[in-house]
Amino acid sequence: MSSLVTRPAPVFNAAAVVGSEIKNINLADYLGKYVVLYFYPLDFTFVCPTEIIAFDQKLDEFKKRNTEVIGVSIDSQFTHLAWNQTPRTQGGLGGVRYPLVADLTKKIAKDYGVLLPDDSVALRGLFLIDKAGVVRHMLVNDLPLGRSVDEALRMVDALQQFETVGEVCPANWKKGDATMKADPKGSQEYFKKANA
Repeated sequence: MSSLVTRPAPVFNAAAVVGSEIKNINLADYLGKYVVLYFYPLDFTFVCPTEIIAFDQKLDEFKKRNTEVIGVSIDSQFTHLAWNQTPRTQGGLGGVRYPLVADLTKKIAKDYGVLLPDDSVALRGLFLIDKAGVVRHMLVNDLPLGRSVDEALRMVDALQQFETVGEVCPANWKKGDATMKADPKGSQEYFKKANA
């Protein structure tokens, strides 16, 4: 798998479930906004609903950051709809508010490099796409390993901090923490404070 980071995000046009409706989603329509695009293996499974619901629970935080969330799996839009209408107490999604894209042909998963070699399902890939449509961060987990939605938010914050201030974000940086200048002299100010 080659990295998509710094490259234009592969554009797609596909059916998706948004709430209780089936709509067409074109990634190109999201230019001007940040996008957290993530892949999950299958509907009506086990780790997947925990992630999908966790993204929905933090959706307002993403929106505050001009960031849209889009989920993708190889299931049909009809399966997505049935799962989204199933109560959470029964393993369903209970009405998540962001798009769940149907990738029946598996082309989107292939284009993003997350389709398993046997073409069965997508790995848990996550891609942070900037306002210009460029991939700025990617993370790919194996099937049993759920992702951290808080980490996805942190990466959005870090990218926006860099774009606003022009300084880089060190390890474990969180919104409000010190950043550093990306040059040998300017970085010394950060190192002196961080290691005092």
